[in-house]
Amino acid sequence: MRLYNTLSGEKEEFVPIEAGKVKMYVCGPTVYNLIHVGNARPAVIFDAFRRYLEYRGYAVIYVQNFTDIDDKIIKAANIEGIEPKAIGNRYVSEYFKDACSLGIQPATYHPRTTDFVDEIKALISDLEKKGFAYARGTDVYFDVSAFPSYGALSHRNPADMRSGSRVEINENKDDPLDFVLWKGAKPGEPKWMSPWGEGRPGWHIECSSMSMTLLGNSFDIHAGGNDLIFPHHEDERAQSEAVTGKKWVNYWMHNGMISVMEEKMSKSVGNIFTVREALRIYGRNAIRMYLFSKHYRSPIEFSSERMEEARASYSRIARVIEEIEKKTGTDEKIVEDEFMREQRSKMVEALDDDFNTSQGLSIVFDLVKEALSITDADRLRRIRALIMEWNYFFGFDFSSKHKDADDFIALEVKLRDEARARKDYAQADEIRDRLNELGIELMDSSEGTSWRWK
Repeated sequence: MRLYNTLSGEKEEFVPIEAGKVKMYVCGPTVYNLIHVGNARPAVIFDAFRRYLEYRGYAVIYVQNFTDIDDKIIKAANIEGIEPKAIGNRYVSEYFKDACSLGIQPATYHPRTTDFVDEIKALISDLEKKGFAYARGTDVYFDVSAFPSYGALSHRNPADMRSGSRVEINENKDDPLDFVLWKGAKPGEPKWMSPWGEGRPGWHIECSSMSMTLLGNSFDIHAGGNDLIFPHHEDERAQSEAVTGKKWVNYWMHNGMISVMEEKMSKSVGNIFTVREALRIYGRNAIRMYLFSKHYRSPIEFSSERMEEARASYSRIARVIEEIEKKTGTDEKIVEDEFMREQRSKMVEALDDDFNTSQGLSIVFDLVKEALSITDADRLRRIRALIMEWNYFFGFDFSSKHKDADDFIALEVKLRDEARARKDYAQADEIRDRLNELGIELMDSSEGTSWRWK
């Protein structure tokens, strides 16, 4: 298996620290609102990768955190006139509802920042004792100049960053690049007593503390969206390696962003599409198909057209599974043969190459195409068995079959019929062309319009 490591900028052979075991940390959401489709990409992708590691025989300890104290959470709580903890609890619960609906399995651990404040304070104290941190009043900062390899993960030059516009100007810091470890308390904010006075943790120190407490001072994989590379993951790496004196993470994996009209999907921009909305309109299977359709490191555009393509693609697989089950049943024991070994080898080769789900799906669709052209019952059963085996990591819900896609196609046919009735032939042709691109053939007759997969 080879993984693209953000730190080296290259694909590297994956060798876990402990044979047969993988320790993996994924940055989770800041819980002040419902998650959107952009948040769902790392959640779905890295959960699927975790399952693929299990499929390949590894025992995986998988940690995904919740940031439940943050400026945004405090702001949301103030707007509602409730405690920040209540906001955090609410949206942790809402996250699990959405994650379950998306078919995401729970992590081994789901730590919350507010449960690790003592560990965070101890970590900051250690950094201070070792000369990597300094206090300014009730604030504590990490001294970037004391960590020579700062910038290595994000491939940035500290000198260039000091003159860059993204560096926050703060006269309280010795260096513009220094980042906060502990924030002194402000009126009306949650606070904890510490050696530096009342306050709360900074963002970056949270993940270092939670990951090292649960996974140890060195672990295999740290993952998240590529928008976290700088400053979040850069700062995490600096403080973690400063305190231990050893390499913290062996492989850094980062997914590309989801964009809308070529702009990153984010709450701050206001172009978000919540997971709940997407589930209501498109369903779990279309969302998962959409997210797996491109390599996880590639940027991906969110649009109704892309989602319709994904829904139609999933429906092709579901229909073939259903047809095979009608013809051959589901209970027969499969005798593995060379064909199955060959197909399994292809899938492993694709996903061992930096978890290339797009290539993996192409293997599934090759089998779907073959299933549509043969009548050999044994071969059909083997095709179904392989697709269901691989569904351990793809995570489609075949129990729902293709109802979502059928409803969508029926609606499109109805809209086309209405357009034809009012003699709007341009719109009718547009709908026909759109369905044709998705692999759906319309057949008009005196009794109405029917459709079939090409």
